[in-house]
Formats: sequence, structure tokens, C-alpha cells
Amino acid sequence: MTLLFIGTQELLIIALIILLLFGGAKIPQLMRGLGKGVKSFKDGMNGKDEEEGKGEK
Repeated sequence: MTLLFIGTQELLIIALIILLLFGGAKIPQLMRGLGKGVKSFKDGMNGKDEEEGKGEK
């Protein structure tokens, strides 16, 4: 699997570094915050598109 030319070994090293920096207890909190941020961004984009659609009618 390559994602932007990053192999599996590189991804494992990055994950290990993140685990060492933040610890096991903080990672779920970080992922939860990231998920909420993405959801908020998507909701904002959808809301903006709906407002533009209402103005055209």
C-alpha cells in the first residue's frame, strides 16, 4: 500500500512515534477531536451549499 509514496514500514514508524509522543490514553481523544472537526467542516460545507441553492430559486 502506498499513500503519497509512503510505504507500510514508514506508516508503522510514524504511528510508533505518535504513540510515544502522546501516549496510549491521548490517542482516542485526538482521533475523536479530529473526527468532530471533519464532521463540522462537512456540515459547514453542506450548509453553505444549501444556502446558495435557496438563493437561486
